[in-house]
Amino acid sequence: MLKVGQIERTEITGYSSEGMGICRIGGCAVFVPNAIRGEVCEIKITHVSRNSAHGKIERILERSPHRITRVCSEAKLCGGCQLHHMDYAEELAFKARKVTDALNRIGHQEVACVKITGADGMNGYRNKAQYPVAAKNGKPVAGFYKNRTHEVVPVRRCAILPEVFDRVRDVVIRWAEENRISVYDETTGKGLLRHIYVRKGAVSGQVMVCLVVNGRELPRAQCLVHALQREIQGLTSVMLSVNKKNTNVVLGDELQTLWGRDEIEDELCGFTFRLSPHSFYQVNHDQAQRLYDKAVELADLHGTETVLDFYCGTGTITLVLSRGAGTAVGVEVVPQAIEDARANAVRNGVKNVDFFCADAGEAAEKLRAEGTEPDVIVVDPPRKGLAPEVVNAMASMAPARIVYVSCDPATLARDVKLLSEKDYALTHAEAFDLFPRTFHVETVCLLSKLKSTQHIEVELDMDELDLTAAEKKATYDEIKAYVLEHSGLKVSSLYIAQVKQKCGIIERENYNKLKSKDAKQPQCPPEKENAIMEALKHFGMI
Repeated sequence: MLKVGQIERTEITGYSSEGMGICRIGGCAVFVPNAIRGEVCEIKITHVSRNSAHGKIERILERSPHRITRVCSEAKLCGGCQLHHMDYAEELAFKARKVTDALNRIGHQEVACVKITGADGMNGYRNKAQYPVAAKNGKPVAGFYKNRTHEVVPVRRCAILPEVFDRVRDVVIRWAEENRISVYDETTGKGLLRHIYVRKGAVSGQVMVCLVVNGRELPRAQCLVHALQREIQGLTSVMLSVNKKNTNVVLGDELQTLWGRDEIEDELCGFTFRLSPHSFYQVNHDQAQRLYDKAVELADLHGTETVLDFYCGTGTITLVLSRGAGTAVGVEVVPQAIEDARANAVRNGVKNVDFFCADAGEAAEKLRAEGTEPDVIVVDPPRKGLAPEVVNAMASMAPARIVYVSCDPATLARDVKLLSEKDYALTHAEAFDLFPRTFHVETVCLLSKLKSTQHIEVELDMDELDLTAAEKKATYDEIKAYVLEHSGLKVSSLYIAQVKQKCGIIERENYNKLKSKDAKQPQCPPEKENAIMEALKHFGMI
């Protein structure tokens, strides 16, 4: 049993989904930040839980050739860039394996390592930043939250942001200090200045500055505007976002324009888009263009198809799809986003599109009930993935192709599994690195509708066959030992029996049968079900 403070020599054998190194000590999985696969280290145990532990590197005994010196001295503190300690080749390999493992382990696919398209540059790529503001030693500071906390770490220069963003932050903080502007305190709900929000058009160079405040007025606002005009090249818009709620949501619903326009412009995939503070827009312009080009390629449009685009935001993908479609329909739940999408269509002279505001689940059900028969459905959901009703309605509309753009491999894999159970086959998966130096990665997948003509029914005489895969047996103890060794999880015989039943492996009639008809049987948690499934595959039972 591992103990806090214990120091062990071990080899880092892989990565967690968040980019932490993983090693095994005494059969227990230990997660180690800032470690690289293949390194041999002395690890100090910092936390022990029931099925895993956390540690930190005390000493690197065998250094990986992929280890590099951090560009950002504050990366360890702010926690925004988790992969600053490894070179880009290893980062891309980690991200490709992360997507592949999720599709195979959670999605029950058999995907070889997916292709990943890396970024041309790792610095200055983000076109949006949100700096939280806090008071330290009686003075206002702005930076980023320390990992897993709301403690603001002042960062002098963030490498993944354009330099102009840090200049905006410095101008605002200097103005706040000189004019004694109060800073918001989360614990009391008092104070005015909450966040400094900055956007920049990657092509246009236009800069938007938006102060998020706990009130409806900004003292000495014109002094701030004049300071920004003097020092910020490309300044186009200075705005105020009123947010008086006790919430982690950054922007409030009410916006005021202090100077300039209430939107900035940018170009993407040959279209011009106007962006308000609320507009969804991918933070990495060049990589987003590559991602959308691949989505259009997979949609395989020939000028006559009807395309549905769920979670369309301000209509970026919808407009790009419209070039090859007969009709493109975008659906989004945020009213302001739909207004922006319609305006973007008019601005770009696109007439074969339609947008309506609705929850994706409600919209899918409504369209299905109306008899809409799309040829292609494109989805780009938030991190939580698709709601079950969206999956069901999409499948019932039976499009020939579903193009799934995802920012979370785990929820993508879950939804791929659900769609594969509804006669869709995963025929292509490809990753795109829109977030260098972080553990995040985007993926685009193509799911194609299976056609009944492609299936052939055959009769097999089981007596003429050798032992089937499902008949190859492993004992419950062998399965438990495998799961513990490979995942660090302990599983019961009941959970194994439940997973076997799901896989169609028939158990004896009374195995784990409840003694009372009124008794409630605990159900196997998803993470343990996945681990048991891996064991069943290992033993050739499925």
